Parts: sequence; C-alpha cells; structure tokens
Amino acid sequence: MKQSWLLIFFFAGFLKVAAQPIIYVNQVAYDVMAVKKAVISSDFPLDNNTQFSVIDSLGKVVFIAKLSSPQQIKEWMPNATFYDADFSGFQKEGNYKINLKIDGVNIVSPSFEIGKNRLAKLTIPAIVHYYFKQRANTPQELTADSHLPINGSGRTVDMRGGWCDASGDVSKYFSHLAYANFMSPQQTGLVTWSLISTVEKIPKLLQKWGVKDLVEEEALWGADYMMRALSDSNFFYMVVFSYFNKDPNARKVVGLEANSVTTNDYQCAFREGAGMAIAALARISCWNRHGDFTSRQYLNGAERAFKNLLVNNVKYDDNHRENIIDDYCALMAASELWIATGKDLYKRQARKRAQNLNMRITSFGYFRADDSTRIYWHASDAGLPIVALARYLDIEKDKVLREKALHTIKSALDYNIRVTNDISNPFGYARQTFNFHGQIKEGFFIPHDNVSGWWWQGEDARLASLATAAIVGGRLVYPAKGNWGVENKLAAYASQQLNWILGCNPYQMCFMYGFGKYNVPYMHSNYGHGSEWGGISNGITGKENDGSGIEFKLSDDGNEWRWTEQWIPHAAWFLQAVTAMVESTCKY
Repeated sequence: MKQSWLLIFFFAGFLKVAAQPIIYVNQVAYDVMAVKKAVISSDFPLDNNTQFSVIDSLGKVVFIAKLSSPQQIKEWMPNATFYDADFSGFQKEGNYKINLKIDGVNIVSPSFEIGKNRLAKLTIPAIVHYYFKQRANTPQELTADSHLPINGSGRTVDMRGGWCDASGDVSKYFSHLAYANFMSPQQTGLVTWSLISTVEKIPKLLQKWGVKDLVEEEALWGADYMMRALSDSNFFYMVVFSYFNKDPNARKVVGLEANSVTTNDYQCAFREGAGMAIAALARISCWNRHGDFTSRQYLNGAERAFKNLLVNNVKYDDNHRENIIDDYCALMAASELWIATGKDLYKRQARKRAQNLNMRITSFGYFRADDSTRIYWHASDAGLPIVALARYLDIEKDKVLREKALHTIKSALDYNIRVTNDISNPFGYARQTFNFHGQIKEGFFIPHDNVSGWWWQGEDARLASLATAAIVGGRLVYPAKGNWGVENKLAAYASQQLNWILGCNPYQMCFMYGFGKYNVPYMHSNYGHGSEWGGISNGITGKENDGSGIEFKLSDDGNEWRWTEQWIPHAAWFLQAVTAMVESTCKY
C-alpha cells in the first residue's frame, strides 16, 4: 500500500507543528477546462507576492501564478495560515505537480493528471470493479441467502445477490437507521439507480472506455437482488444482517435498531430504501434488457411496491409520520414510473411530492425535515432533494410547476454556497446547518450526538452528493458555457468536494483506494471481501460531540471504521458526480 502507515507519524504532529509549508492537491486528476485549485498551509505567513508554479513530469515550469490572500481555519488548525493556488488558467493535458519555493527550498506536491474527462475515465472503471468485488456472491453467501430466516416469522426467503454494504460489514441494506427516522441513508437502491443513470447519460464514453457492458451488468445485478427482496405482500425486506458473525448461517432478514438490536420491523418505507429501489426498477425496465428477471417484471415489481406504499408507507415509517426523506425518495420513485409508463397516477404523485419539497424550503435556503421546524441535514444524501427535483423536471412540462421546482433548487444551491463560503474555508468543504441541543449551528461536520445514538462517520458520500446537486441542479438555474455547464461558483464548489475526497484535505489522504499517494490501510472482511480498488472510505469527521474540530484516525481500538471503512453510497455518489461532469462537458 502506498505509504499508508507513514502517515501515522505525519498525523501525530500535523495539527501542532509543520516544519515547512504543505501543499494539498487532488492526487488523481483535474478536468482540463474546469476549476483547478490546490491549497497551501504554512506555520508562518508567506510574503504577499509569493508565487507557486506547476511543473511537468520533467520538472519544467509550465505555469506560474501568485497565491491567494491568507486565510485561517481556527476551528481546525489555529496556528496555520492557508493560501489557494488557483491554476484554472492552465489547460494543457499531462502529468504535473505544484511547486512552491520558500527560502531557496523547493516544496513539491504529490503528482496529478490534467486532461479532458480524465477523472471520470480513471475512476469509473475502478468504481465498477469495486461493486463487482462487493457482490455477495461467494458460495457461502449464496447458499445461506437462498433460504434466509425472516426474523420472528418461522419462514425463509431467497435473497441471493446484492452487494456487501461496507469493507467491514457483509450485511446488505436497503437502508439502515430507520429507527432514527431523520437519518436513513439510501444504500442498495441508490447504488443501482446511480449505475443506471451513468449508463443512460454517457453511453458513448462508457463504450469508448470499454466499460459500458460492465456497468450495465452491475446495474442488472442490483435490480435482480431488489426483485428477490420484494415480498409477496409487495413490500421490500429491508436488511440482511450478518450479526458480524463469520458463520454465514447466522444471516437473517431483520429490522435494525441501535447497537445491532434486531426487530421484526423489516418492511421498507419510501425513506427506508423502497423509494430508490422503485426508482431503479422503473428506470431499468426501459432498457428492454434483463438479468434473472425480465424488463416487464422489473416494471411490474416497481408498480406493485409503489401502490403498496400509497396505502402502507406511514405504517412502515418507524414513527408513523412522513418526513422530507419520504418526499424525495417517493419523488424519485414516482418520477421514474411516470417516465416509464406515462400514467396519470405517477404524474399526480410526482407533483405532490415535488410540491412537498417546495413547501419545505425555508427563507434561509435549507429544508425543513418535518412538518414543524426541524432542520434537514444528512450525513450521506444531502444533495438528493435537489437531484430528485432535477429528475422530476426531466418529464414535468407544466410551466408553473417547473418554475416552483426551479425556485426550490435555486434557493437550496444558493444556501449551499452561502453557508460554505460565509467563513474562511480554503478547502471549500461543504458546510451545513443543524440544531444541536436547542441551538441552530452552522458547521463542517455532523454532530456525534444525534438521534441515531451512535452513527457519526466521515461524510464523503455527502460531499459527492452535493457536488452532483451543484452540477445537475446548477445547469437548470445557473447555466453557463464551460465549467461543466454551470457558473463558476458552483463549479468551484463541486470541484472542491471531490478534491477533498481525492487528497486535497488536511490529512493529505486520498480516500479512493488504489489512487493517489496516500491511502488508508486495507480492511479485511468475511468471505474474502474487504477494501477494494475504487472503493471510497468514510473520511474525515469532526472531533467533538457538536461536530466541531477535525479528526481522522487510522487506529482507534475498533472505532477506526468511522474514518477508514469503505461504504457503497460513497462510490455511488462519486459516480454520479463524475458522470454529471462528463455529461456537462459533452453538452456545453
């Protein structure tokens, strides 16, 4: 592994002492025509006229510019001064490094590439490889999953297939944290929908890169699993839980609460994975291509599940009240069914859910999560309300309704830019608003003390979801030529989220495994699963209970998963983000 353990010594003293300035870059690739920034930190202020240079693989200087004005992040590193190194004006393809000369000493960054669509070309094949290796398809898993006990029922079900959720967890989830009501992440359905979307948006490029068939096969693998998870009563079973047991016969269909407490509440509500599952099945049904099930069966399954939820969704919701996550997941489901069938039922439901989201946007620009004053924030899917509205607008033709949805998208994007840039923030890390112990706070990271009782972790999926929203939503409300089809402020915002994931962060850690100079250590898992090339780790967190401060640990007595574990939503959202970037450069 690329210098992973050397970083332990680097981390130990990083936030206290740095002997010389440090250069942080995206350690993989920058798009040739897009925003390109690095960040420099120094323990001492640099001269106002300090320049940096871009050097090629032979060490030749190919671009020179001044550093930005100094900035600080007192919450993270109070004694450091930061500078942006903007080289957006350099547009020659190749392999490069950033060089900074201080007191006669050259300080050089890790290397990176610049090229048209280079980031997508490098990472999409890796992400598909990651999902292929995450398939729950070993003999042990297939045998056990063909007759899984259903918790508390005395019955079994065939739920072969799907993907292991994380590099340390071979369980399979439509969603977890259902009991927390406001934190449910989208997992299997999101992955499947993301793969389908990529195939539909950039088919020619995927074909050129030799991965189109592989992406399609992975999407069909996800669709087939969701069909097996669809019960005869037309609800999806939520969780196949391994109990972190090496014995495959320990696996069971369950509902899940904190600390691995299992229940019989295993029916998926819209927000508990069903909405995105329906959306994925409806969308893939239009391919007229099948895996173990036919296109007609995919669509029939989606329609059965949707109609069941029109009657039972509130019953399945753990607190028996819908919230914003139901709205945007149901909007995705209804929009895809409307696109696939043209039926009025789905048109009405899509419009209803879009209007619900419109009503949830506040004058501040953030969403309300409930029907009162609860602020919406999310650790992995923060961009999904915008992405869902954008997908709805792919079919909505009514001018008045379109304007309402566009206003909501614009308000949300304006808020994202404002809350992120209101303070000194050289890395451009996406900030958020949340209520902590009765006080409204704006911060970088989610609070550790939250309604889940235990779940806080790095937020790389959230960052990639917001990058996706900035591009997909930005093309609708802030269109521009170049910069992925959006205005510079949104292009910079999106770019900085992915840069952070790929190494331009205070720990110089590239969280996509097998890329960049520094990766987290390999994580082993059951049945030969574990960390894989193209998988993305959780990432960096806040340090304190309110999410303030900053922390990343490689070893923490069993808690290191919060930072180092790969998780399938991270790669799904990253895939959506780079797909949106490529789609935009093809169009604008």
